[in-house]
Amino acid sequence: MPGKNLTKIEAQTRQNVIGKVAYTVQVELSENGETFPSRTVIDFEAEAGASTFVDLIAPKVRSIQLNGQDLGTDCYRDSRIELSDLKAENHLEVVADCAYMHTGEGAHRFTDPADGLTYVYTQFEVPDARRVFACFEQPDLKATYQFNVSVPASWTVLSNMDTPEPESLKVERAGEEKKNLFRFAPTPLLSSYITALVAGPYHSVKSVLTSIDGRTIPLGVYCRQSLAKYLDADFVFEQTIAGFRFYESRFARPYPFSKYDQIFVPEYNAGAMENAGCITFRDEYIFRTKPSGAQLEQLTNTILHELAHMWFGDLVTMKWWDDLWLNESFAEFMSYWCMAEGTSFSDAWTGFTMRKVWGVNCDQLPTTHPIVAPITDLADVEVNFDGITYSKGACVLRQLVAYVGEHNFLVALHNYFAQHEYSNATLADFLGELEKTSERSLKDWSKVWLLQAGITQLESRIERDKDGKVSSFEILQSLPQEGTSLRPHATTVGAYDFDANGKLCLARRADVDIKGEVTAVPGLVGTKHDVYVLNDQDLAYAKIRFDKDSWNLLHTHVGGFVDSLPRAVVMCAAWDMVRDGDLSASKYLEMALGALKHESNSSVLSGILRHIQGALCYYAANPDGAQRMLAPALQALAEDAQPGSDRQRQLVRAFLQVAGAREVQTVKDWFENASVLDGVNVDTDLRWDMLFALAANGQANADMIRKMAESDDTITGRENAFLAHAALPGRENKAQWAQRVLEDTSLTNGQIDALTAGIARSLWLQPADGADMIEPYFAALGDIWDQRTMHIAESLVGGLYPLALQSREGFDLVERTERWLAENPDADKALRRLVLEELDGARRSRRARTGK
Repeated sequence: MPGKNLTKIEAQTRQNVIGKVAYTVQVELSENGETFPSRTVIDFEAEAGASTFVDLIAPKVRSIQLNGQDLGTDCYRDSRIELSDLKAENHLEVVADCAYMHTGEGAHRFTDPADGLTYVYTQFEVPDARRVFACFEQPDLKATYQFNVSVPASWTVLSNMDTPEPESLKVERAGEEKKNLFRFAPTPLLSSYITALVAGPYHSVKSVLTSIDGRTIPLGVYCRQSLAKYLDADFVFEQTIAGFRFYESRFARPYPFSKYDQIFVPEYNAGAMENAGCITFRDEYIFRTKPSGAQLEQLTNTILHELAHMWFGDLVTMKWWDDLWLNESFAEFMSYWCMAEGTSFSDAWTGFTMRKVWGVNCDQLPTTHPIVAPITDLADVEVNFDGITYSKGACVLRQLVAYVGEHNFLVALHNYFAQHEYSNATLADFLGELEKTSERSLKDWSKVWLLQAGITQLESRIERDKDGKVSSFEILQSLPQEGTSLRPHATTVGAYDFDANGKLCLARRADVDIKGEVTAVPGLVGTKHDVYVLNDQDLAYAKIRFDKDSWNLLHTHVGGFVDSLPRAVVMCAAWDMVRDGDLSASKYLEMALGALKHESNSSVLSGILRHIQGALCYYAANPDGAQRMLAPALQALAEDAQPGSDRQRQLVRAFLQVAGAREVQTVKDWFENASVLDGVNVDTDLRWDMLFALAANGQANADMIRKMAESDDTITGRENAFLAHAALPGRENKAQWAQRVLEDTSLTNGQIDALTAGIARSLWLQPADGADMIEPYFAALGDIWDQRTMHIAESLVGGLYPLALQSREGFDLVERTERWLAENPDADKALRRLVLEELDGARRSRRARTGK
């Protein structure tokens, strides 16, 4: 994206020139129009005589004044305002018309179809504050921000500081809408990407808590008016307060800001964003139907993740984006720790096992990178919000805590916050504090865990004597990919026996510190147990394989575990084997169905059901045969589930995802009669799921979709209608919707996601329908990257890649993707990375389906 990038070298050069910075920003937000007025005053110190630039993305710049001199607007080029001959103290004023966005970036404006009310929110990470006001858009130029925001009189405004009493503005002309002005107090020192403005007629619920320093911290939870009836603010407050208690206690550091607002906003690209004191969440977290335990656990994790950022990320911020991993990994790790020890989700680490799969998968891509990734520019960081940055990093921090000790880790954190409060720091600063408190060198540990990419594999090797007792127990560590060294792992091996009821119960557990290629486990020599489960507490970050005897039993008896955690560990290892081509999808599906018969943990249940769908759509050599086995089995499991249970509803929805021609009459009966199974509440969301299944099987039509959309005239309903239309079979239908997604720039981010999901929804059932999508997709990749915003470009590259077609109907997606890469060697490196990652999926799919 020309003109919008920023290199690390440019940022370092600018940071060397610029000193103390203070912003005064005035914007006028409204319900109508394509742009809004933005006036930015930047008072900053600089090296006298130096030159630099200010970032801004705006359709029109009206005036630029530096130190009282009118610079005209010619100095605004390529999304930058060039400044020269700076003084020691400078006063810059920029007046511009900035654009409302519909992509979830910058200032996103949304009008709710349910009631016609309009809302605006900002999303600035990574480089989008410049879409709202002129700024030095890099994290190590922290500044104070004083926001003045004028809005319609019916709106409120939220920002990083407490919302002030609004001032009524004078109406200049008869009939003009009444407006209010909100003058916020200046913020403490913040990076631009964690500032925020949220405006509109939001529904609010208020509460308070007392910080450990005695301050009263106001709490607010906000959402659109049309979602107020679904908002469970009490649950949000409960988890938030639990998080405050846990973090303030563990960090021995009071909450660093004056208030804590959490706002659920529409058409959001991420799960949430850690704006200081003003957190924004995707409002899909407000559930229109009774949420599953997995959904509540994920919401809690997100709440606690963002809260952890208030200290690690907002109070102390990375100097440059190469420490993004530390920001996100820390919040990921701390949120699970807090859930497990500070909330009712005491088995949260079991759910984390399924989350960890994200990191394991990303770490085996050809584009894998060290946790400490080299970030040379903004394009690098945009594609680095991945499983390595989040879940692998959290796993490694978990190992780090074990390595230095929990007490030492927390003392180091306290010292780190005290040393770098309201400023920036680096990984070296963090590790330095850990070395001081633990008196352990982290040089070698950091080298293998942080500076090297990839994942190692751990496998148990057991020898037995003639009586069946273990005579030798070893753990082998190997390197399944280049560029990785053997690593130390603190882990466990669980020994399990069948009881009289056929349940696998823990008999003993051995703690193991794995080092090098071969690690002996003397504590298990002389034992005789039915199954030995390596890493049964899921402490190690590695690919896991089991000894032959244990695997033979695990494959058929994985459902027998009394506890969910070892079952989750085994099923994640089995999924990894499917992706590697070491276990057929059909065998995995048999194993998964056995696990599902007994699974009680909602997050593990959800994860296995997700992997089942992936095995069917992308890895099954005979998808029709796999579907014939899977769909009736899921229906039977749903029928056997306790009526009204979380488990029952998850199984019903999973059945609808895989329903084919043989099940379509059942789905049609459910849809027409609004009745499924005893205990299943047929609400609007479930009816949409039924309609998606009917559409994918060619049993829905435009009129059915229209009537359903009219009965659910909400943003969710409208996006679901897009999904259903795109899910209808037919080459012409698929090509038409794919073309619209590629060409229609008026589509919102939510509509694009719905359409790409709809296109993919039925491709595994009718792969020939995708034939006319392929060439337009590859032909458009360059234009997508050049002309769309970063997030939309990522959504299109991944969302339209037709993975379900690999090795179906004689089509070789691997060959076509390799050809595009060969023909486009000069394509943007971030785009090539995304295409390479899609290619890896196609290669794995081909290997699983054809053995090649």
